[in-house]
Amino acid sequence: MTTGVRRRMGVEERRQQLIGVALDLFSHRSPDDVSIDEIAAAAGISRPLVYHYFPGKLSLYEAALRRAAEELAERFVEPHEGPLGARLLRVTGRFLSFVDEHGPGFSALMRGGPAVSAGGGCAVRPGTASASTTNALIDSVRQAAYDQILAHLKVTGPSARLELVVRSWISLAESTALLWLDGRRVPRAELELQLVHDFAALTAVSAAYDEEMAALLRGILAEEPADGPFADLVGRLLTLAPQAADDLR
Repeated sequence: MTTGVRRRMGVEERRQQLIGVALDLFSHRSPDDVSIDEIAAAAGISRPLVYHYFPGKLSLYEAALRRAAEELAERFVEPHEGPLGARLLRVTGRFLSFVDEHGPGFSALMRGGPAVSAGGGCAVRPGTASASTTNALIDSVRQAAYDQILAHLKVTGPSARLELVVRSWISLAESTALLWLDGRRVPRAELELQLVHDFAALTAVSAAYDEEMAALLRGILAEEPADGPFADLVGRLLTLAPQAADDLR
């Protein structure tokens, strides 16, 4: 009969394990409700050993947030091939999958982080290093999403109106995801499609005021197949048009 021998982890390997364990726990419960003891137990080590690798819960929380932010930013990476509507639909699908998998952690990240303490004492006040770190991570995700959208649009020097459209859509996606987490009352597949339609709608409204945006919109629609998400939106709106015209008379 052989007995298993536990392999001793290196410093960096153990740190990464603890970050993964903490992120998993933070993904299912508010980080405020997760203790160092629980993290230690889930990692199969003692509480003092956790402190050997991280000064306290705050530093471990920030490391977990950093990994989550990197993973979330990766969800916006998409090959620049095919119609834009289909590409955005795949991106929103991966984005909402992340939100679904990391509900409490995503909420904490987007709302500025929980009031975790450095080691179980008083909560960290707004404006401290924790708040600035969280805000920087959020901004990095937003910028990554913004850069990816511009790359898909093949635009390197966006106009003020285009920047407004893209950044507004990113903010809308964030707020929509946070609201959806409260009960998930809208089917996720429908919400993914709605977010794609939201992007088209924001672009169309801006196009009504600016010829450069109008040209961009025409280019997007010219590549859209009859069964694509943007074409679907146009069809839905056209069914409402006769009634809308009657209502305005």
